[in-house]
Amino acid sequence: MKIEKTELNDASKKLIEDELEKYEAKNAVACRFTPFSFLAKENDELMGAVTGFTCYSEVYIDELVVMEAHRGKGIGTRLIEAVEDCYRDGGYHNMNLCTNEFQAPVFYEKLGFELEFVRKNERDPKLNKYFYVKFFQGN
Repeated sequence: MKIEKTELNDASKKLIEDELEKYEAKNAVACRFTPFSFLAKENDELMGAVTGFTCYSEVYIDELVVMEAHRGKGIGTRLIEAVEDCYRDGGYHNMNLCTNEFQAPVFYEKLGFELEFVRKNERDPKLNKYFYVKFFQGN
């Protein structure tokens, strides 16, 4: 056997996806993997964005960015609220995200996210990772 780092072609991606779907069906679960993005714009100017994906019964926030000129105006809050509003009643249990210490732990806590754990980086504490969850009400 040989293991190599490579880029997947479409045929390999399809083979992997099909195999995962068979395994999920065998275990009576559905992945429901769906990427998403929400953009905050005014007069065609991009002010901020949030990206992520759904998988099984969870919503994952991948990236949140507010352009420097627009920070402090509530745009990040409105982007996270848009994700929550979109998926709250869609059969999802919770939203998850990870942020570094130098980024926005306090911001997410103000939005009701609960800290699950911190993975410490002994070499550079600014890179400590904070893992958060927010459960949808009624779940």
